[in-house]
Amino acid sequence: MAEAAIDLFTPVQLGPYTLKNRMVMAPMTRLRAVDTIPTKLMAEYYAQRASAGLIVTECTMISPLSNGYMNCPGIFSAQQVSSWKSITKAVHSEGGRIFLQIWHCGRVAHPALLGGEMPVGASEIAAAGTLHTPEGKKTLEAPRLLETDEIPVIVNQFRNAALNALEAGFDGIELHGAFGYLIDQFLQDGSNQRTDRYGGSIENRCRFLLEIVEAVCQVCQSDRVGIKLSPSNTFYGMCDSDAIATFSHVIKALIPFNLAYIHLMEPTENDLAKVKVIPSVTTTFRPLYPGTVITNGEYDKTKGNQSLEAGTADLVSFGRPFIANPDLPARYAANAELNPPDFSTFYGLGDQNLDKGYTDYPVLSKNH
Repeated sequence: MAEAAIDLFTPVQLGPYTLKNRMVMAPMTRLRAVDTIPTKLMAEYYAQRASAGLIVTECTMISPLSNGYMNCPGIFSAQQVSSWKSITKAVHSEGGRIFLQIWHCGRVAHPALLGGEMPVGASEIAAAGTLHTPEGKKTLEAPRLLETDEIPVIVNQFRNAALNALEAGFDGIELHGAFGYLIDQFLQDGSNQRTDRYGGSIENRCRFLLEIVEAVCQVCQSDRVGIKLSPSNTFYGMCDSDAIATFSHVIKALIPFNLAYIHLMEPTENDLAKVKVIPSVTTTFRPLYPGTVITNGEYDKTKGNQSLEAGTADLVSFGRPFIANPDLPARYAANAELNPPDFSTFYGLGDQNLDKGYTDYPVLSKNH
């Protein structure tokens, strides 16, 4: 008898967990925290989306100086941990699984967001772009070089963030190694021009990431740890002279850790228009990695099922569809029309009407 085809609704084993489907709610910055503290509204938001096989939260600060955006949450204080507990409890009460994405922005920050402190980076090379700050929109400046003897401090902050995440009741953590933030800044030679043991060769540029993975896996079962990578994304001016070689090395080096997954980001149309990038990240790197792969990149139900059936990925993460459709799995199962996302409410930069475009999207009627 032929095996049944795998699709988005096929259960899957992810580390110690059996997920009810292969639909992952992608990590998405929504900027609804208040003074770095997660809120009751955030608990409602994530609980609404607990029908996903797995939720990965928005990027979450590992320290006060890791922040790059206004109204981001943190995971470095007792009050933050306590507030996250109410969120994990809400998701679990709805039968969901949730990982916390932990993050250091590196050079993608501004002194106006850091109490006047300069952001740090792999090298003194400014990121491209601007950021919203309490002083208005600011152009990104060249960061301060993260000194060699400061690197263990950052590694330990990731370790402590993982410990705090476990205390807060998360099922696991995802390391944010993508989109031009600090880990990515060390990986790619367009942002890493160091001459110490963390720069130069691919092996040296991968050292920071692997030290973080090792430290986190010392306090959290490795099969409850995932990592997000974006070999083709050009966010904040990121680039690498040989992305296939760099990320092939990274992915092969991750195999012995037996992680829960690697989360691979496909390039956006904007990336493809800017520079020569890897046009299909997941198909390029999937053959190198025997573990679980999550793919992300403008997927819909049809494209997601095609990727799973082809074996290109084991799970598919969805971003904007989950923003606008808290019951996305039910809608896909019923072939129902999707709510369109309201782009103007993606980021809650103010303190008014934070529920608008956040927790107020309608779900399918019971008799649909």
